[in-house]
Amino acid sequence: MMQRMGGGGAAKQKGTAGAMKSRLAAGALIAMLMPMAHAQKMEIWSVDPLIKVFRDAEPARGGTIVAEAARGEHVSLQVVVRSASEISGLKAEVTPFSIRGGGEPLKAIAPRFVGYVPVDRPIQKPPKDELRMPPADYPDPLLEVEQIDVAANQVQPIWVTVKVPVDAKPGVYRAELRVDGTTDGKPVKAKERLAIRVYPVTVEKTRLKVTDWFGVNALHLDVKLEGNDDEYFNLLGRFARNMAEHRHNVALISPLSLATFSASADGKLQADWTRFDRFVDVCIDAGLVGTIEGGHIGGRVGDWSSQFGVTIVGVQDGKAVMKSADPASPEADAFYAWYFPALIAHLKEKGWLDRYIQHLADEPIPSNVESWKAIAALVRKYAPELRTIDACHTKELVGSMDIWVPQLNYLHQDFAHYQERQKAGDEVWFYTCVYPQGEYANRFIEQPLIKTRLLHWINFKYGITGYLHWGYNHWRAESPYTSTTVAHGGPPYLPAGDPWIVYPGKNGPWDSIRWEAMRDGIVDHELLSMLAEEQSRSMKRIKEKDTVQTLASSFVLDFDKYNTDVQQFRKARRELLKQLSAYQK
Repeated sequence: MMQRMGGGGAAKQKGTAGAMKSRLAAGALIAMLMPMAHAQKMEIWSVDPLIKVFRDAEPARGGTIVAEAARGEHVSLQVVVRSASEISGLKAEVTPFSIRGGGEPLKAIAPRFVGYVPVDRPIQKPPKDELRMPPADYPDPLLEVEQIDVAANQVQPIWVTVKVPVDAKPGVYRAELRVDGTTDGKPVKAKERLAIRVYPVTVEKTRLKVTDWFGVNALHLDVKLEGNDDEYFNLLGRFARNMAEHRHNVALISPLSLATFSASADGKLQADWTRFDRFVDVCIDAGLVGTIEGGHIGGRVGDWSSQFGVTIVGVQDGKAVMKSADPASPEADAFYAWYFPALIAHLKEKGWLDRYIQHLADEPIPSNVESWKAIAALVRKYAPELRTIDACHTKELVGSMDIWVPQLNYLHQDFAHYQERQKAGDEVWFYTCVYPQGEYANRFIEQPLIKTRLLHWINFKYGITGYLHWGYNHWRAESPYTSTTVAHGGPPYLPAGDPWIVYPGKNGPWDSIRWEAMRDGIVDHELLSMLAEEQSRSMKRIKEKDTVQTLASSFVLDFDKYNTDVQQFRKARRELLKQLSAYQK
C-alpha cells in the first residue's frame, strides 16, 4: 500500500517591509544557487509501483510515499529519475530502513532499474484501458545491472524491494534512495525519501495454489547445459527459488518424461526414477513444492480439434521405446497397468503421494472429450489414489476430473456448474493464457498493472482455490528484450507478456514488474482470507458494507469488470490491514 506524507508550505509574510526583505533574501539565495542548479539537472520523484511509468512521463510531487505492509511480505517502491541532459552511468543505492525507538532495520535488496521492451503488435482484442497502442515501448523487466545510461528528457524508474521479516517491529521505517551519475561531464546526485509502515499482521505461507509452467531454459543466459547435469539442476534451483519467492507452491514435473526406461535381461520394462527424484528434491529444497503437478501423459495427435493420444513405453529389439497410442487401445492399457502401480509405489516410498496430482492432456474441448475420458479411465482403473487435474474448455468431464481448471472466461460462462462441482467435493482453479482477452484480467504487458494483481482478488471473491499459467520462462531464439510477441500455430501470435513473466539474466531469471504484482496479489488473497476467517469467528455483528466480501467486490465488480483506481485500491488495502490489526489485538 502507498500513502503520501505531504510537506509543509512556506510561512506567510506580514507587512510590506517584511515582504520586501523576504523577496530580496530569496533573490540573493537564488543567485547563489544558480550555478548549482545548472549543474544539478537531475529530477527525482516517487511513483506508486502499480503505475507503469513510460519514458516520457512528467515529474510529480506530493510528499514521501509510504508503502504499507504486513510482516512477512515483500514491499515494492518505485522512484523515477529524469534529466534535461543525458545521464551517464546512473547508479542507485538505498540505505537501511530504520525505525525510531530501536528495532532491527529493514534491508532492501540492491535497487533494480526498470527496463523497457518493445511491444510491436497489440493484443488481438485490446481492452478499453490499454495503456498505449503498439508499437510502443513498455516498462517490464527489472534489470540487475550496476549502472545505466539515460537519454535526455527520458525517465528511468528504479525499483526498490524489501522483504519484511515476520518478527519486524510494527511502525514506520524510513530510508533514502541515493542516485548519482554524470551529465554534461559533471557529477550529479539526488536523493528521495522512502518509508514503509509495518502493521502487526503476519503472513507466512499462503494458501492459494499457484503454478507457472516452466522449463530449464538456458536461452540467452551465460549458462551452458550441454553435458553438464549438475549445471542443469543448479539452474533449475534458481528458477524454483524465484518462483517460491513469488509465492508459488505448485510445480509441473513429469515423472513419465524424467524417468529413465530400459529393458531388463528378460525383456521386461523397468524404470529408474533417479532423475525425477532429483528434480523434485531441488524444487522442495527451494520451497516451491508444495504440490507436485504431474506432467501430462497425453496430447492431441493433430490439430486443435483432433483426438488425444496417450504416451506409452514399450520394449522393441531389447530397448525401451516411447510412442503415442490410442488411449482405448490394448497396448495403452497394458502399459498403464504396469506404469501407474510402479509410480504409486515409488511416490509412497518417497512420501510424496499425498502431494501429487496428475495431468492427463491439456485443454479438452467438446470435439475430443471422449478421448480425454479414455485417458482418465486408465487413471481411474490403475491409479484411483491419484487426483486428476487439467485446464479445460468443456464441463462435460464430471466423474473424470478432480481439479477443474477452466479458462477465466469459461469459469465466468459456466460458474454455476463449477459451484456445483465444489459442492460435490471437486476442486476448482482457473487459468489465463493467450485468452481471455478484451476486458478480462490477465498478464499482458499492455494492461494496467493492477489488473495482474487483481487476478487473485478474483480467486478470493469467487472462492476459486488455485491459479495456473503456462508462461513462466518460455523464451525463444529471439531475445525477449527485443521481441515480445511470438508466432503461434493457433492465434496469429502470442500477445506480449504471454510466454514469459521473467527475463533471462546472466545465469538465471530476472523479475518483471508484472511478476512482482502477481506476488503481491497472492499475498492480498491471503490477507483477504485471513480477514474472512476473523469476521466469521467474530461475535460482533458486522454490517454488510464492512465485510471483506464487500471490500473484494468493490474492485472485482464481475469476472470481466474491475475498479482499477490505484488510489482507491491503496486505501482499501490499508483498511484491510487496519481491520486485521484490530483482530490481532
